[in-house]
Amino acid sequence: MSEQLDKPNAEPNGEVRKITLAEAMKRKLEQKKQASAKTKDLQNGHHTTDVKQMKTQINKKPNNQKRRTGV
Repeated sequence: MSEQLDKPNAEPNGEVRKITLAEAMKRKLEQKKQASAKTKDLQNGHHTTDVKQMKTQINKKPNNQKRRTGV
């Protein structure tokens, strides 16, 4: 039973069969649903200890209008 879970496109006799496009799309959609469920759990107060990459901090440019106009 665990062999079928590890290889979803493997048949019981050990042969690998080709999957159809519709079947592949269903699997991809299932993966997306599971991924979105994980992110919803994180947003609902469940925190993770993963290290996240910092986003760039966009600094405000100084207003140099006085310098340009000579005031």
